[in-house]
Amino acid sequence: MASSSSSSSGGYDVPWVEKYRPNKVSDIVGNEDAVSRLQVIAHDGNMPNLILSGPPGTGKTTSILALAHELLGTNYKEAVLELNASDDRGIDVVRNKIKMFAQKKVTLPPGRHKIVILDEADSMTSGAQQALRRTMEIYSNSTRFALACNTSSKIIEPIQSRCALVRFSRLSDQEILGRLMVVVDAEKVPYVPEGLEAIIFTADGDMRQALNNLQATFSGFRFVNQENVFKVCDQPHPLHVKNMVRYVLEGRFDDACLGLKQLYDLGYSPTDIITTLFRIIKNYDMAEYLKLEFMKETGFAHMRICDGVGSYLQLCGLLAKFSLVRETAKAA
Repeated sequence: MASSSSSSSGGYDVPWVEKYRPNKVSDIVGNEDAVSRLQVIAHDGNMPNLILSGPPGTGKTTSILALAHELLGTNYKEAVLELNASDDRGIDVVRNKIKMFAQKKVTLPPGRHKIVILDEADSMTSGAQQALRRTMEIYSNSTRFALACNTSSKIIEPIQSRCALVRFSRLSDQEILGRLMVVVDAEKVPYVPEGLEAIIFTADGDMRQALNNLQATFSGFRFVNQENVFKVCDQPHPLHVKNMVRYVLEGRFDDACLGLKQLYDLGYSPTDIITTLFRIIKNYDMAEYLKLEFMKETGFAHMRICDGVGSYLQLCGLLAKFSLVRETAKAA
């Protein structure tokens, strides 16, 4: 999502997420297929209605802003309407604000259109989406719509059928590291490699999160190492969680429960603990059968926690399940 372009925004107060936001589609990190499709649109100049779908921090909004800049150039300010989740986007806004913008006359080069950008469109009500569908239909000659959302299934079918769907996926660790290095060099951030690894771990494929964590750690401690990153991000320390898994595999159930109790007493929510646990198990060096069973049991426990049964007892029960799986595998 972030890039070294526009690094001259100046001032320490500028969030690095904004300071290093790309201005060109070609500068966007990761999601090569999606980016190449958008580059074709930028080259041709004829933008269809778009739905950009994917997890947070993968470059959806950045992509559409960069595309709008490339298509409209100096006309960007008057020919783009951007609405995000903080704006009221009920039926009245669609009927009035968006409709008025679609009716507005703007002189653009041949083949170019005004663009309405709706960020987090999946949080719009069904009624507002129905009203939007009609507006998209009526003003299709002069205005194009770009909807960014986390899950395209929450967009009503009539809108989906009028749009080209561009899917974004989480960024790889290498892609995030590459962009972090650009920012670290530009801002002269002192760091150790383990500190950047910790930032990548806490970000989990989210470039926005990675840059925010980097800036927060640098602002708070002026040095990026593993300890400082986990103080700022306040997630369960992966080494602590890894030790719990190791204790289970060594048959030291009581020690595993003690480690869990320490994490729980530090105030981490069961969701935080189980999310970190899942990512540790995924990369832990253990027998394939055990890993599959551990991940399955973690999934069931996560489901119960999401249903509201997020207690210490559920987490202890999960460790007990792990121990039973290990004993069964040992006996086989």
